[in-house]
Amino acid sequence: MTSTPEAPAALAELLPTLFTGMPGASFSERELVFQPVNADGRSQAEMVPLYTVKETGEGGPAAAIMRYLPGCEAPAHRHPGYEMIYVLSGELETDDGTYGAGSLLVMPPDSVHAPRSPKGCLGLVVWERPVQVV
Repeated sequence: MTSTPEAPAALAELLPTLFTGMPGASFSERELVFQPVNADGRSQAEMVPLYTVKETGEGGPAAAIMRYLPGCEAPAHRHPGYEMIYVLSGELETDDGTYGAGSLLVMPPDSVHAPRSPKGCLGLVVWERPVQVV
């Protein structure tokens, strides 16, 4: 992947097909619509919320498909609960290393990290509790 305008299109080809709803009642395909992430000092990040604290309650879990465009950086933040990141495509970097497609990162409560992606990546992220900027 490069930092050219084609990078998001190349990532889009690797997107999962999302189905939501109650199985047997209203389970249907849902279009993935990415929204810019401007919170917490992030740059070059987009997300498709799967569920948020609006549905789970204040301090509750959340999940999203995250797309880090080439050059994306997030400031250091603390996770008061578990966080899981499954890298679907591209590469995600932390101070501990570089993680490619198929990597599953499981970070315990009170872990701190500052993820980034010089080349861009797409991932499924599950937060047990909302993050705290450090």
